[in-house]
Order: sequence, then C-alpha cells, then structure tokens
Amino acid sequence: MEEIPSSPKIISMIYNSEWKSLSQLKMDGGGVSKAVAVVACAAMALFYVAILYAPTLILRLPPPPSFKNFMIRRFICAAISSVVSVVVSALLLPMKSREASSLLGVYGIRMDHIWQAVIFPLTLTALMYGGSLVLKSLLLMSALREHMNFGGGLSFNNIKNLSEEIVACSRSIASDVLVWRTYVVAPLTEELVFRACMLPLLLCGGFQKSTVIFLCPIFFSLAHLNHLKDVYSKQNYNLTKAVLAIGLQLGYTVVFGSYASFLFIQTGHFLAPLVAHAFCNFMGLPVLVARGKGIVSVASVAGIVVSCGFFPQ
Repeated sequence: MEEIPSSPKIISMIYNSEWKSLSQLKMDGGGVSKAVAVVACAAMALFYVAILYAPTLILRLPPPPSFKNFMIRRFICAAISSVVSVVVSALLLPMKSREASSLLGVYGIRMDHIWQAVIFPLTLTALMYGGSLVLKSLLLMSALREHMNFGGGLSFNNIKNLSEEIVACSRSIASDVLVWRTYVVAPLTEELVFRACMLPLLLCGGFQKSTVIFLCPIFFSLAHLNHLKDVYSKQNYNLTKAVLAIGLQLGYTVVFGSYASFLFIQTGHFLAPLVAHAFCNFMGLPVLVARGKGIVSVASVAGIVVSCGFFPQ
C-alpha cells in the first residue's frame, strides 16, 4: 500500500508544487538593481502615506463635512496610490510580456487555485489565534447562557426577534465606514502595494527570498509611523506612552508583514495574504493568556506549535 504523506509534507507539496512561486516567474535577464528596487519600494511606502494628506496640504481642499466623507476621501487617495504603485512596478520589472494576463500574474491576481489560496492560509492563520478563538467561543457561550436564563428560549418569537437583530446588525456593519476601512480598503490597498508591487521588485533585484521576507515589512511598518501623530494628538497620550503604543504596533506590523510576504512568495497568489490580513485585523493581537481560563493558554501554545508544523520545510 502506498504510504500517505504526513500533513506537513502535504502542505509543502501544495505550496511548492501546485502553486507557481514568484521566484519562478519568467522575466528577462538582468532584472533591476538592488538600489533601484529598494528606492522604488521606499518611494511607494512614502507615497502611500503622503497622498493621504494631499487633499488638505497640497490641493487645499476644505475639511470634509463629516467623518464618513473624510474616510471616503482617504479611500480614494489609497486607491490612487495603489494604481500608481502598480504602474511604476510594471514599468520597472523586466518582463518578457506586457500582456494583461502576464502583469496580473506577477501581482498574484490569478483565477486558478482560488479556494486553496483562501482556505489554507486562513486555516494556518487561525491556528496562530487558537487562544483568541477559544476565548471568543467561551464568551459567546456565556452570553448565550445568560440569554437563555433570562427568558431567551427557543420560542418562535425569540427566534424571530434574534433574526431581526442579526439583520439589523448586519446592515449597520455593512454601512459602517470603519468596517470598510479595516476589512476591505486597508487590506486590499496595503497588500497590493506592499506585497504585490514590492515583492516582485525585490526578488527581481536579486535579493534572496529569506531576505525579502524580512526586508519588505520594514517598508510596511514605516507606512504606519503616521499613526504616532494621531495617537499623540487625538488620544491625549504623552510622548513616551505614544511611542510605546506605536512601537508595539510597528513590531506587530513587522511580524505580520513577514508572514504575509511569506504567504505571497510561497503561493504567488494575491488572495493568500489578503484574507490573512483581513482576518488578523478582525482578531487583533493574539490572546496568549486569560485570567481563570487556562484552556486559552493551552490553545494558544497548541495552535502555534501545530501551525509551525504546517509550514513548508
């Protein structure tokens, strides 16, 4: 009987054999220099942040009348930055073909292996949030028990009321501009600029994959330095507290950026880091311990250990 490969080997086969890796994309010889690749990536990162302030500082537009309009204006700026980065990287990359399919392939925008590009990275990411998922499940079950104890049985009226509440909540979420920013616009534009545009440039510049995985997140984290001003001025933090808060955020963005870069390089699929990004934004920082809930710590350690076993060797 033929031996069935272990799980890590199966995952490795899926990542390395079935999906085209970015390092295997066919480009003309010579590539771009390392200096050009680094400068281009730094310029993209700066432009991604600078354009957010262009409407008021450069175009001298009046302040938006509402927070929703303010966010929509930023959405437009982020979209413009993404398009510019795509065009610039396309001009710099020495590709054999300028056809749309070839360009989209370089950016990982492909129609093949879509479900693998979503399910496997999402599962791998969820394992790292084992403790957080267990804690959320415990809180949800506790809330349901309280609801049942206070007359919230399974009667027709209660089920109807619950359904109406879910529909109303869904409509509220769908119209919330912050939800669109956190789970749609930010992941989409950031992954397009900081992964799809930068990673091919750095790889074509001659950097090793291991180097690129840790280099690219530096540009990603620098693009979040503008939050220091917001935390310091709008949340009334003193400078030391603001620096510590942003330092923690930058550290997290570097770690996540490395992970997202790894997913993109291994799969050559834009959806892989995109779904991981949206999921991480939803979960926030991983919960490692919770007072009085040892099972959360066990789930955290177990999830991290298991996820490490599923990384390609």
